[in-house]
Amino acid sequence: MTIRDSFGRPVENLRVSVTQRCNFKCIYCHREGQLLDYSVELSAEEIERIVRVAASLGVYGVKLTGGEPLLRKDIVDIVRRISGIPGIRDISMTTNGFFLKEYARQLREAGLSRVNVSLDTLDAEKFKMITGVDAHEKVIEGIIEASRAGLNPIKINMVLLRGVNCDEIEDMVKFTGEHHLTLQLIELEHPSEDSFYMKYHVSLDGIEDEIREKSSKIIIRSMHHRRKYILRGGAEVEFVKPMHNTEFCLHCNRIRLTSDGKLKPCLFRNDNLVDLLNPMRDGASDERLRDLFIEAINRRKPFFM
Repeated sequence: MTIRDSFGRPVENLRVSVTQRCNFKCIYCHREGQLLDYSVELSAEEIERIVRVAASLGVYGVKLTGGEPLLRKDIVDIVRRISGIPGIRDISMTTNGFFLKEYARQLREAGLSRVNVSLDTLDAEKFKMITGVDAHEKVIEGIIEASRAGLNPIKINMVLLRGVNCDEIEDMVKFTGEHHLTLQLIELEHPSEDSFYMKYHVSLDGIEDEIREKSSKIIIRSMHHRRKYILRGGAEVEFVKPMHNTEFCLHCNRIRLTSDGKLKPCLFRNDNLVDLLNPMRDGASDERLRDLFIEAINRRKPFFM
């Protein structure tokens, strides 16, 4: 059974923010659209229970995000708990890669399938400017260790920033191709479209046209109908274009869970959240949590229509 929202879109993936804490200070961070609050975090047991309820409604994929998920001391336990839930077939994680060298093998053994690693530049000084941390080499080492551990495919998330890293696309394609990684070129997300957005935002359309010309094969993925370009030589490039993209919203199949226990139907909205944490800690049954899940799904509405 797959549950659908009122627009007919199936909800098959749950994106779980396990913490808002982060050891990086990336200039473009949107914190998964969550209001900054370090005071409350779901426990491993609570995350497991919510994912179990989601699985009973047809959700089969879970992505662990943050903040930085690997700041959770119990992150391996969280992955192990989720991997044991009937119906969950895919567990992935988005990480800044700082602790990935240390955790990669433990995570793979616990049931993690794959990782997305944020790497916006191959230049150490630019990396420090974007993230606020001098850790470029450490992240590269983490990516290599993740590949050795079998966390594949590994996707490299590169947020394009005007005047900062747009001149590195060719080098990044070469780097990811040599290491058998998938490059995701990501459009800057910023719902308010303020001065920061206007300064750094760059359209991916022209860049995608150039990559298309160099490709030998195009695969249209089911999620968001995103296109993967297989370049001559084997490099793989995907584009993530959420801004003003009706196709992106039309094919969205995910719902978010904030680190403080609220279901978030849309990345760009904070006025339609459904609280699970307080009812759960007040003794709500699984049936009640299912009803709240369904309520959140019914609140889903394409942001760009």
